[in-house]
Amino acid sequence: LIALMKDQIDALKKRDIAAERLDSSLDEDDYRRVTQGLRDGRLKMLFIAPERLSNERFLNLLSNQPISMLAVDEAHCISAWGHNFRPDYLKLARAAVDLRVERVLALTATATPQVGADIAKAFSIQPDDVVNTGFHRPNLELRVTACEDSQRSALLVQRLRERPPGPSIVYVSLQRQAEAVANYLKKAGFQAEAYHAGLKPEIRARIQDDFMSGAVPIICATIAFGMGVDKADIRYVYHYHLSKGFESYMQEIGRAGRDGLPSVCELFACRDDTTVLENFTYGDSPDQRSVRNFLGELSELAGENEAEPGIIDIAITDLSRRHDIRQLVVNTLLTRLELAEQIRSEGFYYADIRYALNKSEDEVLAVYPEQQAAFLKKVFAAGKKARKWITHDMDLAIETCKQPRDVILRALDSLQAKGLGEIQLAGYRQRFRLLQPSLDVDHWCQELCQGIQVHEDMEIKRIEAMMNYAQLDSCLCAHLLNYFGEQIEHCGHCGICLGDAAAVVPAQRKSSIEDCDLSGFTELIAQHPSALGRARQQARFLCGLSSPAVSAIRGLRSNSLSGRCELVAFSEVLAFCEENSALG
Repeated sequence: LIALMKDQIDALKKRDIAAERLDSSLDEDDYRRVTQGLRDGRLKMLFIAPERLSNERFLNLLSNQPISMLAVDEAHCISAWGHNFRPDYLKLARAAVDLRVERVLALTATATPQVGADIAKAFSIQPDDVVNTGFHRPNLELRVTACEDSQRSALLVQRLRERPPGPSIVYVSLQRQAEAVANYLKKAGFQAEAYHAGLKPEIRARIQDDFMSGAVPIICATIAFGMGVDKADIRYVYHYHLSKGFESYMQEIGRAGRDGLPSVCELFACRDDTTVLENFTYGDSPDQRSVRNFLGELSELAGENEAEPGIIDIAITDLSRRHDIRQLVVNTLLTRLELAEQIRSEGFYYADIRYALNKSEDEVLAVYPEQQAAFLKKVFAAGKKARKWITHDMDLAIETCKQPRDVILRALDSLQAKGLGEIQLAGYRQRFRLLQPSLDVDHWCQELCQGIQVHEDMEIKRIEAMMNYAQLDSCLCAHLLNYFGEQIEHCGHCGICLGDAAAVVPAQRKSSIEDCDLSGFTELIAQHPSALGRARQQARFLCGLSSPAVSAIRGLRSNSLSGRCELVAFSEVLAFCEENSALG
């Protein structure tokens, strides 16, 4: 995402448009320069990640700024029916209202009719203002080749040799597969590099730059590659493994042929891929006990707060680890409760605030007018001094200054804006208000678990639809476009239209848990009951799927038993863990 923002900002600056970005990669001087540009009105376009609109400090910065437009990219993420639902996108609609944004432009390349309706509803976009420019790309030649897993690498080399050279992306499912395919191609005489989220940022940046410049013509990548890439002359996109759904597939092939020239997108269809993709889907789902415990804690917190009855004060990271539910899923569960009017967000704040002054306190106060200096002196009085950093007690400052939190935070922020000091915020927390007399844990556990099941089913159907697509005997393009609500009879440029026979995908290799050596797993469970004590936790671990509880224990993810059943269906592994008394 940072690479994408940087690329677009560079292009805008060449057109003399005052554009900047705010993200975690900026140093202190750049952060101060960008925020000052916002304050004085020089900055005309600002690029941010959606999550930043949950940032208390950033919202304070925007609170008095006139905003003529909010442009939302990847807007399909706002829809629960989309392939990449993210709760932070739902908050964009609320932020647009709170910040009095004049107009909203919501953009996506992968919206089905239902997802499009969700986007329009969320942002109050009228039917006449919904524009569909079409999904058909006449210059893309879609091909499918059925194969066994063992045939893929040789097949890829064959394709690269028989076709004219050109910039190529090879998409794989797993990080280690990106490395393996790149190494295979290098041995076959091709210039290729692996790209995935496990690489250090500076290595990823170098590889991306080399691809953009043409120094490296072939990238073997997970889906981590592509968002920041706007290279017009990509001639080939190979799906070494099955994509997880039509939306993902459309995005990935959409990176080919942006210059309008002919480009080939070929899918190597192997039924073995469905196991890994389905396991990813199941791995996201918490078990019922985790959901019940999560709801129970929310209920307890609402009842414990005597000073503010009904207020639930939480840190998502803590909830995630404590209940072994991924952070995205925790946020989704909270969003579901918000939409059902069980809770209401009361905002976000940082529990830990500290600052360091570049000058003495008296010298700093001398920079401000008398009234502001007097106020800031009261703020300073709520700090506990160490050698460099002053830890701030916000509750004490509110009581002493008789001012709300956002006013005090803006005063501290001014230190950084004026170059007088540095402020650091940590301990990100969220506050919710319980809107009902109590939270019916049993009822909402059932409701949320049903929602999780619906999401699982949707994702599995997406995988099945991709496999069905791979075996079509009719126009591939027409089938794909129909999914997105666009009708054509024949494209004339896909493999089927050009005379290919329907792909006959070989039967899936059946890997069984009985073939996996699980020696020592019982002992490992006994050593780590919080991470491996329940059947679903064990199944995720054996299938190589990360979880917050496992990640919290140093060295557990790298244990040799992690991923031992990677090629076994998750349902089989889960059934084994539930039934086998030795594994609890």
